[in-house]
Amino acid sequence: MFVQLKHAECAYLHDLRGVLFSLGSEGDWRRGYHERLNGNLYPTHGLGPVAQYLGVGRGDQFKFLVSMSSPEMSLTQYRDEKQPNGGRHAGEKYICGDMNTSLVKTELGRTIMIQHDVVSPRPYSRINALYGSGATFFDYPARLAVDKPKTYDLKSKGSHEWLSDADLAIMREKFTHPLWKKLAERSKGGGHGGMDYVMSWRLLDCLRQGITPDSVVYDAAAWSSIIETSVRSVATGCQPVNIPDFTRGLWKTLQPLAIVGQT
Repeated sequence: MFVQLKHAECAYLHDLRGVLFSLGSEGDWRRGYHERLNGNLYPTHGLGPVAQYLGVGRGDQFKFLVSMSSPEMSLTQYRDEKQPNGGRHAGEKYICGDMNTSLVKTELGRTIMIQHDVVSPRPYSRINALYGSGATFFDYPARLAVDKPKTYDLKSKGSHEWLSDADLAIMREKFTHPLWKKLAERSKGGGHGGMDYVMSWRLLDCLRQGITPDSVVYDAAAWSSIIETSVRSVATGCQPVNIPDFTRGLWKTLQPLAIVGQT
């Protein structure tokens, strides 16, 4: 439906100001990062899915990154106004800009925008957007525009509008992933809308079958490297920074992930 993929957008946009000052929790390490690094501190949550959409590590690869950060404001302001934990954080200096935006260029010339902001008042989003020459998708909430809607028996008039709820229902019926169809009922009540269950089930399914998991150590290294490369780019006035090829060229011959059937 997307025909040729060309661009993706992803993020971790989540108001965590209260969590950042929660002692004895993830807030301790998260807040520590804000004191030491200025860049994208948590890229993997949003980047993993879009990297797999684009076949990064399997037919394409990250090439270089350019990154910039807004000023730091909100975490200091929240600390000063709320004085959490009896004011014990008064001496902390936060250097990470509130919003970091990074742009990645791939070996095939495609682009990925990655954002990070955990201190602004806003609803949660990972953006999760995908652009192709035949369609564009945005998530949170789900929106889809299709170049040739009549091809899919849709009532939409064209690509200048998001599909109606009725047309979206038709597309979900046509394209819902077989694995999700298999596990939707079973995963109800699971974390993050059931996705925690699906991810755990799929990993164990791969181990049971003795097959390679859908994400491997090369993926983990590449997605996580955005922390270091974004920090370096911000520190050098938004200069491009090369992203290492952890596969050492293996990405050129690895096959893209197939659609997991109902096995």
